[in-house]
Amino acid sequence: METIVVEEIEQSVAPVAAGATASSGARAETREKVSAYYELTKPRITFLVALTTSAGFLLGSTRGAFDYQLFAHTLVGVAILCSGISALNQWMERDLDRLMRRTARRPLPLGTLTPRAALVFGLALTVGAEIYLAAFVNLLSAFCGATVIVGYLLCYTPLKTRTSLSTLVGAFPGAVPPLLGWAAATNHIGLEAWALFAILFLWQFPHFFAIAWMYREDYARAGILMLPVVEPEGRLTKQQIVLWTLMLVPVSLAPAALGISGAIYFFGALVLGALFLWSSIAAAVTLSRRNARRVLLASVLYLPVLFVLMVINQ
Repeated sequence: METIVVEEIEQSVAPVAAGATASSGARAETREKVSAYYELTKPRITFLVALTTSAGFLLGSTRGAFDYQLFAHTLVGVAILCSGISALNQWMERDLDRLMRRTARRPLPLGTLTPRAALVFGLALTVGAEIYLAAFVNLLSAFCGATVIVGYLLCYTPLKTRTSLSTLVGAFPGAVPPLLGWAAATNHIGLEAWALFAILFLWQFPHFFAIAWMYREDYARAGILMLPVVEPEGRLTKQQIVLWTLMLVPVSLAPAALGISGAIYFFGALVLGALFLWSSIAAAVTLSRRNARRVLLASVLYLPVLFVLMVINQ
């Protein structure tokens, strides 16, 4: 009798346990999918783009009352746009990402998401962002966004496996965010906005050459023709890191010369530029992975601090 009762209890509990397990598995799968979509947006890059866009907007808003609503719409539109472009970039480079250790665990190489899902997601965000910017900010900001789409996805990305000059091509759309922020605030692009563009344009070269040196074996394995892959001795890479950093130092003083920032920024930019240049020269003397990482760290610290100083001392 007791055996029968135990068997009946086990039989009644088993479906409940199975249902709970299935429900838990479904929740885990949903979390994994959400995390994968989030990773497709490259949140750290999106944050940096939003930061430089904010600086352009704030510096362009020195005349008249600050429009908080327009500022919020600009950041939302830019964040969505950057997320969509990042997703489409990963969709385009999914086969290359499988070949590189640093990207092999992205959602598409791992198979967490299908290429079709990533494509639909990226297109929806990118097109939606352009419509959003045109409707809630202005047409000029949407046009700036369109230049990033064309420059980054249709020019830079395909050229990466064809020529080392892709870095130069990619630096143009990469420098647009502060220009877009200025355009959003003022509905025009003046000399001051181009100064912000120039700073970000020059900054990208030591930043990306440091990354390229650190991961040159990965890039070579995937057939991506970054400069350290084309010239593995590193002589040109070292020269380029120092040259572009050297040009960045005087250009970074332009906001003070143009009157959109003050003396505190001027001297702060000099100090930051000197430290950045020092790390670049140290890397040029011995272009080890360690020194390349120091250049990368210096570049990552340099840019946000420079723009924060610029905005605070406007």
